[in-house]
Amino acid sequence: MLMVTTPTVEGKTIQRYHGVVVGEAILGANLFRDLFAGIRDIVGGRSGAYEKELRKAREIAFEDMEEEATKMGANAVVGIDLDYEVVGKEGGMLMVSISGTAVSI
Repeated sequence: MLMVTTPTVEGKTIQRYHGVVVGEAILGANLFRDLFAGIRDIVGGRSGAYEKELRKAREIAFEDMEEEATKMGANAVVGIDLDYEVVGKEGGMLMVSISGTAVSI
């Protein structure tokens, strides 16, 4: 399925708008990974643990959104917007929310 952040797809005509679709993922952060990520941040390195969790949450959210669009009969999603939030007690959870418009092109 084609998924883009733009409102249209260059060279393609949108034949039908199916509606708004969303994908969400909430993942817990591991205490030990948080501790080591903090140490890496102090010495100026990248936090591979957080990057991996962000990537995983984003992939799950995209899969959910694609599944919803497919159920609607769409073959593309346009106007995609990604949001990242830290939620839960003491910011212990990571939420990725993706939304877009399911269309047939």
